[in-house]
Amino acid sequence: MLKDKVMIVTGASAGIGRAVALVCAREGAKLALSDLNVVTLEETAALVRKAGGKAICIVADVSKPQDSKTVVDAAVKHYGRL
Repeated sequence: MLKDKVMIVTGASAGIGRAVALVCAREGAKLALSDLNVVTLEETAALVRKAGGKAICIVADVSKPQDSKTVVDAAVKHYGRL
């Protein structure tokens, strides 16, 4: 259902964000993961990759417009689209 879709998941370090990232990865989405905590964000990315998914990490505070733009720009640069 999500095969080859490119998605941004904010709050991906833990909780609902991590759960969403893992479900989307299992469904075939390519992920741009974002959160403020780099350590737990990388843990989520490792779980996604271990499950066969693709993920990049962007440390950002998406409550700030410039950080939100940074996340979108990084996702598009890496995957070529959203």
